[in-house]
Amino acid sequence: MKDITEIRGEIDAIDDELARLLKKRMAIVEDVARSKMERGAPITDPAREREILTRVTEAVGPEYEMGARRVFTTMFGVAKARQRLMLNGDSPLVRSIQDAVKAGAPFPTRAVVACPGTEGSYAQQAVSLLFQIPTILYFNSFEKVFEAVEKGLCPYGILPIENSAVGSVAQVYDLMVRHRFHIVRAQRIKVDHVLLGCRGARLEDIREVKSHPHALAQCGAFLKAHPGMKAVPGVNTAIAAKDLSSGGRADCAVIASRACAELYGLDVLAEGISDAAYNYTRFICISRSLEITPDADKFSIMMSLPHRPGSLNGIISKFAAIDVNLTKLESRPIPGMDFEFRFTFDFDSAPNNPAVLGLLAELSKDPEIEHFTFLGAYSER
Repeated sequence: MKDITEIRGEIDAIDDELARLLKKRMAIVEDVARSKMERGAPITDPAREREILTRVTEAVGPEYEMGARRVFTTMFGVAKARQRLMLNGDSPLVRSIQDAVKAGAPFPTRAVVACPGTEGSYAQQAVSLLFQIPTILYFNSFEKVFEAVEKGLCPYGILPIENSAVGSVAQVYDLMVRHRFHIVRAQRIKVDHVLLGCRGARLEDIREVKSHPHALAQCGAFLKAHPGMKAVPGVNTAIAAKDLSSGGRADCAVIASRACAELYGLDVLAEGISDAAYNYTRFICISRSLEITPDADKFSIMMSLPHRPGSLNGIISKFAAIDVNLTKLESRPIPGMDFEFRFTFDFDSAPNNPAVLGLLAELSKDPEIEHFTFLGAYSER
């Protein structure tokens, strides 16, 4: 029997040969890229990949078939990543990103900002953290915020996108498809819900609790412990507090921020009512124009994929091939199309990463991706 040193020596020799062949293959891949550039052909060629996989799996036999598939699929990803680096210069999307990076200035300290709700809302708190001197225009719906930015009424808008306790704000993701905008900043806010009532109201007398549906969901355990309280969905936590203040009903309460108590003359009837102590909401700041600040370190894109096995995995493997960390993947059904979904990807990267720019160039021109939208490159606090 061979000893371990001899066996490892044989493996090293094979690895050296594999490395030599990989280098040779990548040189040929560059020739392929130049040919595709001349012909305007896409980087991905599924039929060619299937042909290679069929040939190599037959060569290794059933025992090593799955291993060969994994090795060659990974190699395809590395080869396509190299091709993207060579081809990204002719992409209008890449040029627009590069121009925005060159023109990038620090995030403004003052601006007119469209904000859902009213004074005291968590969205207003996010605006105050993002801008030192904001002029806030309040709107009663998320769609009105999108419209205010899209029509140029406000250069910026703030919207909740995700909560650590109850997940994504589906309505905002659905509205993303219908409006033109770019994400230019993101901000996380610590959410500390309290139960507010009119002056002199008592907790035991409360029969109705009103707030935004997400806030009600974040306080499910508290509401379950008080079955006599009926949960009533509202458009916004701060608007609910403001309405309660003007209504004066002693049997009603709202779930909102502590700031609303002082703003609207309400009493804190219960505090620490969130289900999770670690409760954060993530807000995005949107703009009609593409703005990329020097500290940008995150990307967001949106696309529709064909409804067939492996289509999503194929996209994810492209990110893995260039060693990019996907931080969020959100799927939303496409109205009127059974089992068809639109996907939003968030991932970490500097905006001048050539591998990422190459991937974006490919995705934006891929004929199999029905709708591709670059949402923005930005910094998140």
